[in-house]
Amino acid sequence: MSEVTTPSRTKERLDPALLRLAAVLVLGALAPLLDSTIVAVAIHTLAHDLDVSTSAVQWVSTAYLLALAVVVPVSGWAVERIGARKVWLGALALFLAGSMLCGLAWDIWSLVAFRVVQGVGGGLLMPVLQTVILRASGGKNVGRLMAVVSLPALIGPILGPVAGALIVDHFSWRWIFYVNLPVCLLALALAWRTLPRQAASPAHPLDITGLLLLSPALAALIYGLSQHRAVLPVGVVLLAVFVRYALRRDRPLVDLRLLRNRSLAVSATLMFLNGLTLYGGMFLLPLYYQQQRGADVLAAGLLLAPQGVGSLLARASGPLTDRVGPRPVMFTGLLLTAVTTIPFTLADPSTPLLATALVLRGLGMSAVNIAIMVGAYADVPGEHVPHASTIVRIVQQLGGSFGTAVLAALLTHGFPYAFAWATGFTVFACAVSLLYPAVKKSI
Repeated sequence: MSEVTTPSRTKERLDPALLRLAAVLVLGALAPLLDSTIVAVAIHTLAHDLDVSTSAVQWVSTAYLLALAVVVPVSGWAVERIGARKVWLGALALFLAGSMLCGLAWDIWSLVAFRVVQGVGGGLLMPVLQTVILRASGGKNVGRLMAVVSLPALIGPILGPVAGALIVDHFSWRWIFYVNLPVCLLALALAWRTLPRQAASPAHPLDITGLLLLSPALAALIYGLSQHRAVLPVGVVLLAVFVRYALRRDRPLVDLRLLRNRSLAVSATLMFLNGLTLYGGMFLLPLYYQQQRGADVLAAGLLLAPQGVGSLLARASGPLTDRVGPRPVMFTGLLLTAVTTIPFTLADPSTPLLATALVLRGLGMSAVNIAIMVGAYADVPGEHVPHASTIVRIVQQLGGSFGTAVLAALLTHGFPYAFAWATGFTVFACAVSLLYPAVKKSI
């Protein structure tokens, strides 16, 4: 088994300035990550208040996801061309404007259009966040930093349903969008003062052909997985054509040659499989508590809170990943996630200790997420980080859509069947994690 050296394995203290930068980035990422789950809870209310069908109101979520898919491939080029700081501020401003417009929407289709504006801003934020933090860290203490910057992604799915239910119960649906405004304004003000300035780079022109292939491919795949399976072949063909094109071009929109790096390739595979665990779990668990245990939306959100506690405890896995390398943390976290999903295969309202299982599941799942993020960039040279960030985000998005679609189909056979398959996929990911290169021991 090949070995890699992880330069991030160090015991030195984190630079306070770097921690401040990480905190500002986390604040900026919090609003869009909470927004998705808050809106998901409010879909039924939106359909009622806007007097539209379920199929029509689903476009509120679908339009956002499609906008994300279209814009993510551009993020690497944009960071190289105009600088991460400008892209971050512009993306936050777009998300802020989209949130305000969504709150002011007068009908379902104006709301859908404004969700596209939100999606464009939100789609740029996560790849840029990863690029900024990795460049600022210089490759040191990456695990500890990822434990900080991944917090929104870990706790958003837990807090979002609770926040969404509270807003829907006590306020107008418009406040599910207005709640983003103070967060975005504060994040913009802090980012303006904190993010390092970067001179514009004489980067290569935007790969228009690649964009016209990849963005529609991702949109078709995500739309096909979430809405109409008939669109999937279009996405698959476009993606295959892009892969062939990108591997032959000197400066493609997304440099897929980076996947020759074993650390990035294995991490990207695990990121995709993790969609079945993370996003599939976000889909299954609330339904389990509502349909099997008779909880309402707010109660279901509160019953999932122990998983958020486990996610917070997983912050300790960041320093551990720095010390021992990503592979042991990936394997152990995936194994723990698989074991603690087994109780849900019983799908019996009398099953005990589910809260304990959720704490441990959140711990394992979040530790895996942190280790994958560290592992993905372990051997990526600094100049290629924007492209690697784009690859990671694309794979994460596709994995989430795939995981939700697969488990939704499996759920037609019942909760035990769906959770059993989720456990099996996680065990398979355990085996894949062993392909990650071992860390070379220090002399």
